[in-house]
Amino acid sequence: MIYDAIIVGGGIAGLQAAIQLGRYSAYRVLVVDAGKGRSSLCRSYHNILGWPDGVSGEALRSSGRQQAERVGVKFLVDEVLKADKQENHFQLLGSQGQTYHTKTILLATGVSDRFPDLPGLTSLLGCSVYVCPDCDGYEIQDRQTVLMGAGEAGANMAFILRERTKYLTYINHEKTALTPELLNRLNAEGITYIEETISRVNGQEDGMITGVTLEKGTFLPAERGFIAFGGNPVHSELAAQLGVELHKNKHIEANKRSMTTNVENVWVAGDVAVHAEQATVAMGEGALAAIWMNKALKKLKREEHDYSESTTGI
Repeated sequence: MIYDAIIVGGGIAGLQAAIQLGRYSAYRVLVVDAGKGRSSLCRSYHNILGWPDGVSGEALRSSGRQQAERVGVKFLVDEVLKADKQENHFQLLGSQGQTYHTKTILLATGVSDRFPDLPGLTSLLGCSVYVCPDCDGYEIQDRQTVLMGAGEAGANMAFILRERTKYLTYINHEKTALTPELLNRLNAEGITYIEETISRVNGQEDGMITGVTLEKGTFLPAERGFIAFGGNPVHSELAAQLGVELHKNKHIEANKRSMTTNVENVWVAGDVAVHAEQATVAMGEGALAAIWMNKALKKLKREEHDYSESTTGI
């Protein structure tokens, strides 16, 4: 079978695109998702319209999938490892050797947050430990905040967070060296700096952080936390295989009006694109991509119809 559209990635962007495409009631749409995206870790998004008390990534993904399935979108759990252009369609190869064929592709493969396997951390993500100052800087306003990070990435995050709270401690967990200039600036801005390994992130069952325990046994109380370890993997490998243009940071370049890439019939949406890496932005990009995929698929159907008529002599 050749699908009209395959969406690689079932996170926020991919699901919004799937819902939009499914509602055209005209296409065979498949979402291929490995089930381990960034949104699956977030226990509570606080900046999404209609959810003033927060909503988990898993809840959004679950309800989004159900909504897409209601309009005929199909889902498969698999990781797409390879993509290449055939004569008149694309071929994708899954992790178990399964091949998928499609006329158009939306790459919504996302970004992963790099962080060490710190006991207690994962259960707090999104509830009281955050990754994005634009999304959740509000949550740390004037609160005792611990920033867990590494080197320059952590220091630069500290300077951003300092605008929100004066009660800020930056723990350089990986002990990555900082320049004298950065150390001086941390001191000048009143940011406590600790270069020591974290042994545990302490929290409550409701997802609220209470503090961190350092390797030498010191306990640092905290009301909120942030992470900034740098080096987040950008999942643009499939784009590169297809010849899609990448930004210098490996995010995918796209036309912001249509989310088209430089490769015909390949779109991108979400964190893997060059953008602000926010769930709300990902939703908008998913919808935009789907609207323009519909335009392209209509054109393809007309061309196929015209070709069929010309070959049959009708």
